[in-house]
Amino acid sequence: PPPSFLRPQLEPPAAFSPVARAVLSPFIAGHMENTPLTGAQKTRLRGLGQTLEPAIKVGKAGLAPTFFRLFSQLIDARELVKLRFEGADRHERADLIARIETETGVPCIGSVGHTALFFRQHPDPAKRSVEL
Repeated sequence: PPPSFLRPQLEPPAAFSPVARAVLSPFIAGHMENTPLTGAQKTRLRGLGQTLEPAIKVGKAGLAPTFFRLFSQLIDARELVKLRFEGADRHERADLIARIETETGVPCIGSVGHTALFFRQHPDPAKRSVEL
């Protein structure tokens, strides 16, 4: 079976903090069609991501509700979002990436060093900006 963050959900999981649930409920409701990507699709997306500048820089303060709101807006607008983690070691970055995946339902396509790339295809084909 696919990982839990790829399974359709009607509302954010109970494991979310109350603030995250309130912020993300409207965004998650419109994105129930996450399908696993093939290796070739991930490779293409990573190639596209190399030319992107990091859209959000995550500092030592970590992941606040405002981060999740901004991340959801960016992923809806761009589909492919690059993050940069400032001041976090390898294990902290892995934990932050896992938390972002869990709380937003957006899979990480790849991470190298202090950057990570996330992708979620827009449910409306007319608004898609990234071709797979």
